Amino acid sequence: MGIGGCIVVFALGAILTFGVDWHISGMNVHVVGVILMAAGLLGLVTYAGIYRRRFPGGRAGTPPEYVEERRYYDGP
Repeated sequence: MGIGGCIVVFALGAILTFGVDWHISGMNVHVVGVILMAAGLLGLVTYAGIYRRRFPGGRAGTPPEYVEERRYYDGP
């Protein structure tokens, strides 16, 4: 699930938690909303961690940094 899906899940959970006044027999809609918000937030944190590992510079267009090492040896 990408960042857009995580935001949609979080928003759906917030709507169910704070925006509706439904009463369904056998299910608490507010608890389902809190669970969806937690899942969306966990997805965002996981996605951000993977994105940070994939692009250490912080942006997708930043090239990786290389370190060049030169060794000089005395002749035989």
